[in-house]
Amino acid sequence: MESWFAERSVGQMLPGDHAWFSYSSQEEQDYVIGAFLRDGLLTADKVIYVTDADPHELPGLRRRDGLDLDSYLRTGQLAVLPHAETCLTAGILDPGRMAASFEDALARAERDRFRGVRITADMTWAIRQRSGRLRVLDCEAGVDAAIAPSTTAMAICQIDRRSCTRDELAALKETHEVLVGADPEFDDGVLTITRMFAPRGLRLTGELDGARHTVFAEALRAVTAQGGDIHLNLRDLRFIDLGALNMMAGAAIRMASRGSLILDEPPPDLTQVVRLVGGPMHPWLRIGTGERS
Repeated sequence: MESWFAERSVGQMLPGDHAWFSYSSQEEQDYVIGAFLRDGLLTADKVIYVTDADPHELPGLRRRDGLDLDSYLRTGQLAVLPHAETCLTAGILDPGRMAASFEDALARAERDRFRGVRITADMTWAIRQRSGRLRVLDCEAGVDAAIAPSTTAMAICQIDRRSCTRDELAALKETHEVLVGADPEFDDGVLTITRMFAPRGLRLTGELDGARHTVFAEALRAVTAQGGDIHLNLRDLRFIDLGALNMMAGAAIRMASRGSLILDEPPPDLTQVVRLVGGPMHPWLRIGTGERS
């Protein structure tokens, strides 16, 4: 059954998008939410983060060179709104108050003539409160009512998927029409390389030929540097040359003592070639099951 969700990279979000983002590590949160925040600050959007965290500890902005967060805070372009002032009543998540806070923030940004508005909140803490799931679902409905009609605003609701049950994740996901993920590491219209985090690795889409060996080598080197098993999802790869397959085998040899290079979902016409390259000489280069992030 085909998904009805719109899937976008964070850089492709549109005004009116009320997006869902579930993460499995701080690295993934930094990568996606950090891009959402940085792009907004650098393009003169109002950026609003609902959190009790210190502004200098926001995902993806920790010790970032070239971004003067204090300056953005002084001008009001970056606003960090604590839970007590935006969404809590007597210490409990209050969906009505959160919706009203979002509506007020949008109105203020419009009066201040910002180009656009970006809002995000991590709701993981709220799901663990009394009646948390139901209250978060009510919050999502209120946020959607505020954001969806807007021609200038977009929002991302975050959840740490490790802190929720499968049923909680499914229910929360159903309240969003947009699923957001990482921007591509590389995209020239022929080959797209995108980071994956669960499992960790790269997704390759399009055609990987000799003209793109250098960018592939750089992306592969970066993702294998941390060690552990690395997955390359080849489901949407239409073509790969022998040179690129040999590069994969070489990477597998170099990382053999620290993990395996796992090739997920190679198309049927590539599977045999992949098996030949990754055969008995390179047993650590292996075909995987194709789990998607």
